[in-house]
Amino acid sequence: MQCRGTLVYGGLILSLSLLCSSSFQARAESGIASVYSGEKTANGEYAHATAYTAAHRSLPFGTFVEVTNTRSGRSVIVRINDRGPYVAGRIIDLTPAGAKAIGSNGLAHVELTVLGKIANRVGRPDKG
Repeated sequence: MQCRGTLVYGGLILSLSLLCSSSFQARAESGIASVYSGEKTANGEYAHATAYTAAHRSLPFGTFVEVTNTRSGRSVIVRINDRGPYVAGRIIDLTPAGAKAIGSNGLAHVELTVLGKIANRVGRPDKG
């Protein structure tokens, strides 16, 4: 099943196709989001403070996740590029840009909705 949508990512608006495989579809988690940046990530990138990226313990790299602050109702879409957090009760680490987008500057109770992975070319999903 292909999902078409618009994604605001890193200050750019991208019109794209998201792959919504059954393994990702309708998967949601809730817990605490924390903030981190400046470190080299598990996929070799850096967690730049201005990027819309995040760390998650198990989602594949390149997966896009909508993170919603349950208190403010504000949400942001981030791309998973790191592993963590490794503190009990925390489910995602956001860069400062991601945290600011949901109205947080520290810890926030959030709900995650897995959106899927961007197709690397129209009609051709990423492998992995």
